[in-house]
Amino acid sequence: MAIYKRGETYWYEFQFNGERIQASAQTTNKDAARTIAAAHRVRLAKGEAGIRERPPVPTLEDFAPRFESAIVTLCAEKPATVSFYKEKLRRLLDDRQLCGARLDTIDEAVIDGYKQRRTRQASRYGRPLSPASVNRELATLRRLLRLAQEWKVLDRVPRIRLLRGERNRDFVLSHGAEPKYLEACPQPLKDVAILILEAGVRPGEAVNLQWRDVYLQPAVRAKFGYIAIRSGKSRNAKRNLSLTARAAAMLKARKPATKSDWVFPGDSPEAAILGTSIDHQHDDVRTDLKLPADFVIHSLRHTMLTRLGEAGADAFTIMKIAGHSSVTVSQRYVHPTPEGMERAFERLENLNAAKFEQAKAEAEKEATGTGGLPAKVPTVKNRVARKSSQVIELTARALSSAG
Repeated sequence: MAIYKRGETYWYEFQFNGERIQASAQTTNKDAARTIAAAHRVRLAKGEAGIRERPPVPTLEDFAPRFESAIVTLCAEKPATVSFYKEKLRRLLDDRQLCGARLDTIDEAVIDGYKQRRTRQASRYGRPLSPASVNRELATLRRLLRLAQEWKVLDRVPRIRLLRGERNRDFVLSHGAEPKYLEACPQPLKDVAILILEAGVRPGEAVNLQWRDVYLQPAVRAKFGYIAIRSGKSRNAKRNLSLTARAAAMLKARKPATKSDWVFPGDSPEAAILGTSIDHQHDDVRTDLKLPADFVIHSLRHTMLTRLGEAGADAFTIMKIAGHSSVTVSQRYVHPTPEGMERAFERLENLNAAKFEQAKAEAEKEATGTGGLPAKVPTVKNRVARKSSQVIELTARALSSAG
């Protein structure tokens, strides 16, 4: 390897696989030029062996457009989900320390620092940020880093622990308060609320329902009409839901009044009503009736599923109706009472008694054979004796004929 100077900068020259390699080191330091030349030789050797150098790891800010583009593609049928990730990504990028960090430097310590900074900030209403708000941002960061790992940008994804103290909205609308609430609801909130209370659909599934997915006439061997949910939040969201009498009556009354493909059209018949419009109507009604702030539009779905559990539906049935991702989510709606547990044991006892009687009867039938008499089971000895008797009888007949 030769190192020489041309003007103010150093150049290097060497042979690789019989080829003369010559280039400027673009430095005035001879030792640095020698290091650059050696690195050039190493790169050529790696290429000869089929080894590609990994490109530099991007910062969160540089990687964000690629992540956002992927979310738009992956969640094309869920515009609310796309909006959710865009908003949470914007929150992450607002933090300058996290925004400028390379993805491979975002470890547990960096994430913990982000948590501390965010929990000290106030929301737009002047209140401290809730753990739920910060956790949704952390969930977005986790998905971004996992996609980076899937695309071979990262080797490892740090463990992201969510903040504790999330408040679950478990408000259940009582049967007594329900008529007052529905009476105060303007349209289309009233009909949307009836559909959620009767079918247990998600608010987004309700507002995006189309008439092509409404079947008011029962199917063969069915008692009720149904609605078809084509897609949704979880992998189990695609499902058919039976229509109760109240839900069917609401849909029958609504259909002649609309010329849109959507059951709940917005200002334009070509599009469904926005979920935010329903939320605003609900908030106004809740304020007028002085109901708790925990009573959000999603509470109507929680109310229906709670009533299913009270009616005796098991967790797997609730999972199918709700479209939950797993039965673990559905178990929260099943609350066995002492009376219910006692009835379960009573049914088990009745089942066991019936099965024991059936098994006993079948065993007696097999033992007695036809006519209630013991069955004759031929043995080898009996078969041999019968055969010998037949031979003797035939021999006697033959001698008698000969005489």
